[in-house]
Amino acid sequence: MNIKSIEVFAIRLPFIDPFIISYHTYNDMPSIIVKVETDTGIIGYGEGTPDEHVTGETWESTYAVLTKTLAPALIGDNPFQIEKIHDKMNKVVLGVPTAKAAIDIACYDIMGKATNQPIYNLLGGQYHDMLEVPKVISILSPEEMATQAKTAISEGYKSLKLKVGTDKELDFKRICAVRAAVGSDVPIKVDANQGWVNSYNTLYVLERIKACNVELIEQPVVANDIDALLEVKQKTTIPIMIDEGLHGSKELKEVIVKRAADKINIKLMKCGGLYPATQLVHQAELGGIDCQIGSMVESAVASAAGLHLSLAKKSIHSNELVGPLMFSKDIATLRYELPYVYLSEAPGLGIEVDEQALTELTTESMLIQ
Repeated sequence: MNIKSIEVFAIRLPFIDPFIISYHTYNDMPSIIVKVETDTGIIGYGEGTPDEHVTGETWESTYAVLTKTLAPALIGDNPFQIEKIHDKMNKVVLGVPTAKAAIDIACYDIMGKATNQPIYNLLGGQYHDMLEVPKVISILSPEEMATQAKTAISEGYKSLKLKVGTDKELDFKRICAVRAAVGSDVPIKVDANQGWVNSYNTLYVLERIKACNVELIEQPVVANDIDALLEVKQKTTIPIMIDEGLHGSKELKEVIVKRAADKINIKLMKCGGLYPATQLVHQAELGGIDCQIGSMVESAVASAAGLHLSLAKKSIHSNELVGPLMFSKDIATLRYELPYVYLSEAPGLGIEVDEQALTELTTESMLIQ
């Protein structure tokens, strides 16, 4: 079996409501879909959702590197030879993990369809029975965030993730308002997306929110300052998770050696897909660190890929693959019954891509063969 063609689609996924985090406001989510066809007629879909603030890749650059560099290099290759494919991609171009993730996911979709197995069976088999997702709340006023939190609990969510990181005094009010609105029993995670910048600002906020019983603080300091993250971890009892500061095994090695975080947020777009993500899970297990599978707010394609990995691995205790819940239009459907998301036993990703919706959301496409 060999790759016969790769079609690349630049799409924009419309949000139901604007998605607001510390460094950007999104009205829609630019993403790249790849459609890989083999000489046996099997088609696999993959997705790369770039974030220039995290990996340095833009929507335009991801489309360009896929159409001009990666896709032409992989025509004729066997999608089952995933380690060889990653090695070739890494030799052809340095970095660009989001673009490589799109190819990687499509190859796994093909492998699953060729063997008539869901992807989680290719990653070790199903470990978790079901997966719970949190309600992710954008940065708004304290009152608006509190209202959304109460609504989310009434809709069936059992946990919340609050986006903060614009102003430490206002963030304190946001967190306190949400805690007061939902009571003491609802787990609340807080994600500053680097917005508190340094350990001083972070510790200032953490001292003030002690009574709020926060379950976890995610990436409070700038991504490349693992020492600052370590200082925060040493001076608080609130668990610390690294996200933007961890892309691959190099950063994870430093985190493990320094004991700089309690938990890591693995994202397929940061590390290059399912194959390298699986390696990170195993590396984290050796270091005694818990894992989460996060999202760049992706369509059902990449979200399904992350869910397969989450379902298969014992040390992955949470996921935030909620992109499909946030879009008014998507190119496929995942089954959510709040607060849970379910994967089918269908082969590959286990989803059906709506070609008409893909066409409607596409702004540019190219076929490489």
